[in-house]
Amino acid sequence: MYTIFTVIYRMLSIYLGATLTFYALSFCHINLPHSSFYARILASYGTLLACTSYGVIISIILRLLGKQNIAQWVTARAFHYTMYYTTGVRFEIVEGKEYLSTRPAVLIANHQSELDVLMLGTVWPRYCSVTAKSSLARTPFLGWFMALSGTVFIDRSDRQSAVKAFEKAAVHMKKERQSVFIFPEGTRSYARGPEMGMFKKGAFHLAVQAGVDVIPVVVANYAGLLSVSERRFRAGRIPVKVLKPIPTTHLKAADVDDLTKSTRDLMLKELITLTESPLGQKATKAEISPGEEDLAQLAAKQR
Repeated sequence: MYTIFTVIYRMLSIYLGATLTFYALSFCHINLPHSSFYARILASYGTLLACTSYGVIISIILRLLGKQNIAQWVTARAFHYTMYYTTGVRFEIVEGKEYLSTRPAVLIANHQSELDVLMLGTVWPRYCSVTAKSSLARTPFLGWFMALSGTVFIDRSDRQSAVKAFEKAAVHMKKERQSVFIFPEGTRSYARGPEMGMFKKGAFHLAVQAGVDVIPVVVANYAGLLSVSERRFRAGRIPVKVLKPIPTTHLKAADVDDLTKSTRDLMLKELITLTESPLGQKATKAEISPGEEDLAQLAAKQR
């Protein structure tokens, strides 16, 4: 047992040491390519591991207390604040925050990269659960947390299984007044500009079937802050706008196609506008002035 703890301690020490070293190199402006990128990548995965471990524990505790429906909200908020202090990156709701209290509802958002997990930490309302591909259920820590906190797992390769999962989710939403968050694009776009992929219809079928509102969440393009292909990951703020809920109580299954198209068109229009805003333009800048990546200076500016 002692040996296992020793190995874990040494691995964590090496991981933390590497992260701090890369940060130090980026702060001192030493000409080592991509040091800021590797520092924040290591910090992000370390933070995700810590918060999902915390999520597993808090989910068990809340389940015993009969409050498992807020487990994902509690964990999301922890990730939101921890990521800001470890990477200097945060999403900022600039409009429509009051709509997040609508319950139950199907919340949807454009999906750009792995950093959208942090976006969820920012906008996540109480009494909401995420949907995820079924393979994630087998992922250590993250999958355990998702399973314990009420995630709706969808097998995208099996349409019949996916339909049953959505039917079960619709019943649960109405019974428990529980909202669901879905990325209708189905996969990350890694867009370099204000673009979105085509929407899958599952989220809209679920909303119509449950008779609940659709709440679109639009996230400005942030290719300037994060670009894996270019090894860029810098500190900054990313604007988010929550749009007015779209009612579905008067709709039927035959209306889903039109609902999907009109919602995507609305979100794309808002995405372009949000990305062109002053805060949105900063998030798309690949180059920033010297010193802006220093977390200490960034924190000082926020005071």
